[in-house]
Amino acid sequence: MQDMNFQGVLPILPTPFTATGNVDESSMRRLIDFELEVGVHGVSILGFMGESHKMAESERKLVVRSVVDQIGGAIPTWVGVRAFGSAGAIEQAREAQELGADAVFVAPIGIQNDQALFNHYAAVAESVQIPVIIHDFPESFGTILSAELIARMANEIPGVDYIKLEELPVLDKLSKIRALANDDFGIFGGLGGEYFLEELQRGANGIMTGFAFPEVLVGIYNAYRAGDFKRAAGIFDRYIPLIRYEFQPKIGLAYRKFVYHHRGVIDTQFIRPPGRLIDAYTERELTTIIERVGLSLSAKGVQAAEPWNH
Repeated sequence: MQDMNFQGVLPILPTPFTATGNVDESSMRRLIDFELEVGVHGVSILGFMGESHKMAESERKLVVRSVVDQIGGAIPTWVGVRAFGSAGAIEQAREAQELGADAVFVAPIGIQNDQALFNHYAAVAESVQIPVIIHDFPESFGTILSAELIARMANEIPGVDYIKLEELPVLDKLSKIRALANDDFGIFGGLGGEYFLEELQRGANGIMTGFAFPEVLVGIYNAYRAGDFKRAAGIFDRYIPLIRYEFQPKIGLAYRKFVYHHRGVIDTQFIRPPGRLIDAYTERELTTIIERVGLSLSAKGVQAAEPWNH
């Protein structure tokens, strides 16, 4: 197993599509260039927000190859794995590893049985030489992973080194895992960044989420790690209205593709069915909130994320 210590902001990226619904490789590469310019610490692709469950296997391979090639080893690439059983998950994990992924984040199987879930993650971890991240998001996957089970997997399965934690109340669960799991086990927040500051205070390594102004999350993280809590809190407090609004279940992807498109990063807002775009009223509402916190949809490139009193 590779010895790695992942930290920081690893955005969950949307998969760009053309207006006719094909994978848009040129937009994908441009999105990677944008994230590198922002200064993210890694990227996460083919997660739930990446619409991987709507994609053919050949399309998954195209996305991974394009991202790994465009990054060129500058930052880590994490690839999502989601299948109905362990055999499919093992196949996806091995494929990601062969294509150059640095880690895989693995969804649970849809069964509420602790031993079966333990065995699933053990089988995937044994099949690859890159770290496995548990993806804990019962709202989407329908499976609850207790803090005790997560800690057991962290302590007993070599290679299960991280978790993306998204079950509410997330802060209580984070603290429980920190108390039960080995000290090297890495915890990443999600949930749009709504609890990012408090997650860092409770010992999180960073965040994996799809917020479409990633420079805000990078600003919070870098300030916090530099020991400047006042600045980290100031940035968080300034942009939390947008973070809150953007992270709405079942429509968050539409918000994020709208923002990335209007920022000039991806060519279209296309979402594969089932899925929907936002209406004109919601577009105006979102745009107003973006402007209210001092950001812009029309400005190209990276925007400064500063506290209000800067």
